[in-house]
Amino acid sequence: ISFVGASLIWKFVYANNADIGLINALRAVLGADQAVDVLQVPFWNNFFLMVILIWIQTGFAMVILSAALRGVPEDTVEAAVIDGANPFQIFFKIKVPQIMGTIVVVWTTITILVLKVFDIVYTMTGGNFGTQILPSYMMSFMFRDDGRATAVAFVIMLLVLPVMIWNIVQARKEMR
Repeated sequence: ISFVGASLIWKFVYANNADIGLINALRAVLGADQAVDVLQVPFWNNFFLMVILIWIQTGFAMVILSAALRGVPEDTVEAAVIDGANPFQIFFKIKVPQIMGTIVVVWTTITILVLKVFDIVYTMTGGNFGTQILPSYMMSFMFRDDGRATAVAFVIMLLVLPVMIWNIVQARKEMR
C-alpha cells in the first residue's frame, strides 16, 4: 500500500471525532469527555506516525523472513535437537546465522525506506506540531532556500552512504 494511502486510512483512526477515530472512541468508552487530536500532541504524534510506517512494513518483512526461515534445512535443526539444543539455541545459533543475508536485506530496505517517510508526515501533519523530518527540509520549492535544501540532501546522502558501502561489501563477500 502506498504511504499516502496508508496515511489517509490512519487519518480516520486518529480522527478527533469519537464516531470515526478509534483512539477517541476508546477514550470516550473510558470516560474521557473531550476528544483530542493526537497528531497535534508534540512528542507523542511522532510515535503515532511511526505506527503507520510499522503497519505498512510489517507484512513485507514478515513474508520475507518467514520464507527465509522455511528455507532453513530441517536436517540442521534435527541435528541440533539430537545434540540437545533448546529452542533458543536452535533459533539463535542455527536459524539466524543461516538467514542472516535475508535479515540484512530486510534491514537495509527498511532503513532506506525510513528516509523516504516524507509522504506520511506530509499527508498527516504537513510537518507541523514538531513532526519535521530531514526530507521536508530538503523541499526547496516550499522554503525557497536552495542552500539549505542542498545541505540537507548532502547530509541524507552521508547517512545512507555507510549502509550502502556495508551492503556492497557484504554482497561481494557472498559472491566469492
